[in-house]
Amino acid sequence: MERKVEGILNDELKEKLINKAVERIDDPWANLTVKDVAKDLLMGEDKTNELFRRPDFPSVNIGKTKTITTIAYYLWKLERRIEK
Repeated sequence: MERKVEGILNDELKEKLINKAVERIDDPWANLTVKDVAKDLLMGEDKTNELFRRPDFPSVNIGKTKTITTIAYYLWKLERRIEK
């Protein structure tokens, strides 16, 4: 069975990975802030703010606060890792 299709995970494998991740995360729907993501990626807040403005980064603005759900963040990281 081919696991990657043009550098992107196929739906079946992605679903299995999501299920495993959800089991390990306390609250997959919790929101991460710019500071949380900066700490995880070992980046400064200015660069992380640029990341939050990218069209391929699934963040949302709640008032003036930029956030991303934990599960969406991990999925984004997974997709980026596979692309490289």
